[in-house]
Amino acid sequence: MAIDRKQLIREYKQTPTPMGVLRIRNDADGRAYLLSAANLPGIINSQRFSLDHGSHPNAELQADYARLGRERFTFEVLDRLEPTEGAGHDYRRDLEGLLELWLEKLQPYGDQGYHTRR
Repeated sequence: MAIDRKQLIREYKQTPTPMGVLRIRNDADGRAYLLSAANLPGIINSQRFSLDHGSHPNAELQADYARLGRERFTFEVLDRLEPTEGAGHDYRRDLEGLLELWLEKLQPYGDQGYHTRR
């Protein structure tokens, strides 16, 4: 059976990138850091890279990560946003709204997380 390489490339390009809300959880004390992204695999890699290299923008999370080590943190997709519009639709506002819902639900502030109230 011959593989149609061009067809596989077309299908890959048409496959939507997973988007949604990510939680980075400190397994030692349960504190959490939440963020939304239009590219979940990309943001997971980016967050791990910045934490591994000591350059994460959240100083408290970075300090705990450096002190406890990578193995004490879990990266978990809490929610996915399914594309419903055309290919050019900007989902940023939808993702921000989804993140706000999760922030309200989990309240990752103070002893519960790495966020500060606005």
